[in-house]
Amino acid sequence: MRRTPLELAAIATAAVPGLAPTATAYSPDDDADFDSALLLDAEGKRWRVRSPRHPEASTRLETEFMVLRAFAPAIRAELPFHVPTIAGTVRQGALTTFVYAHLQGGMLSIEELSAGTPALAREVGAALAAIHDLPLTLVTNADLPSYSANEFRQRKLNELDQAATTGKIPATLLRRWEHALEDVALWRFNTSVVHGDLHEDNLMVQDDSVTAVTGWTDLRIGDPADDFAWLVASNESSFVEAVLSHYTQARRETPDNHLLRRAALLAEFALAQYLVKAMAAGHQSMTAEAESMLQTLANDIEEQARRDEAAQAAEDEAAAHELAMAAASQPPVSVMAIPDVGPSVSVAAIPATTEPAGATPAGPANEEKDPEIIGDENAEALDNAGEAGPGAQVDHDGTSTAAISVVNVTPLHSVDRS
Repeated sequence: MRRTPLELAAIATAAVPGLAPTATAYSPDDDADFDSALLLDAEGKRWRVRSPRHPEASTRLETEFMVLRAFAPAIRAELPFHVPTIAGTVRQGALTTFVYAHLQGGMLSIEELSAGTPALAREVGAALAAIHDLPLTLVTNADLPSYSANEFRQRKLNELDQAATTGKIPATLLRRWEHALEDVALWRFNTSVVHGDLHEDNLMVQDDSVTAVTGWTDLRIGDPADDFAWLVASNESSFVEAVLSHYTQARRETPDNHLLRRAALLAEFALAQYLVKAMAAGHQSMTAEAESMLQTLANDIEEQARRDEAAQAAEDEAAAHELAMAAASQPPVSVMAIPDVGPSVSVAAIPATTEPAGATPAGPANEEKDPEIIGDENAEALDNAGEAGPGAQVDHDGTSTAAISVVNVTPLHSVDRS
């Protein structure tokens, strides 16, 4: 049964001696696990009351109590925001109610956060980076859960198997989540301290500044993408990118490239976890709500897949059309046959010149020639023959022309000359 703010105020007076509330108001919280209220006392101080609705929620509050005690003054001084201080507790049977000294600032919806200034996105990114850069000993010394990347992935596989046994998870989502969890490359990341329950209700904001972070019930070592799931679920991509940019700049180590992809998967898978929790608690209305949200998600994914296929088909068709247009714009190429010009070169031997029997060479009879003079005359005759051109007849005294050939060059066709 849900407790009203007035009932919570009465419990708070038992937890904090001297507390005299003068006004109460509802405080946003995990409604399935806690009843919460804000109190105002006579001095104007504010207080927050969180009362668990079942033993498991009470255990979470007791865990947070240990976590907050682990935040030593030196650690708190390095954080760019405040963390809660527990003012008192009161136990009622198996459940323990906690009263916190209220912190400055107010809670904004995810729509108000995403519509905020760039300075607010920077503050959210810096707050996330500060949490993930907390020393690992903060968790190990408090004996809180610690998971390696592979252990974290295996836990999600086990949770998926548990969710599948309900028979209420659409097949589209089961296949989608199984494929993502089987992609080993997606789950290679460096673990860090993780808030584990971060969302807009656990951020206190004032004047574009994150003044405090609350809700430390699930602190652990694990996947930093856990703390981005609520951002990705908002579907405000520009705000998410701005937060991630400032987060990357503020972190001591560079985050892995698949952080947002895992965050999106974890945001989807949170609906299956909500369904399992609702069924375990026997809440029919919560179960129906979880089923409705899961079906809506499956429908959205199927519709997006159809749009992607249509877009890809249109892109392929446009590319094919562009290639066809490019081919049509090329100038035509024609091939002309080269006219037959016949043999280009013919060689015919000139018969050796034979002097008639009894003939004597021209010139003075029986005149003896000096061999050197004969050589000079023959050379001069050859020169004269070259100048005369083909077909010219030159008398060569006592010289054979059997070794000389005439080359007949067939003229090129008129087309070739042009």
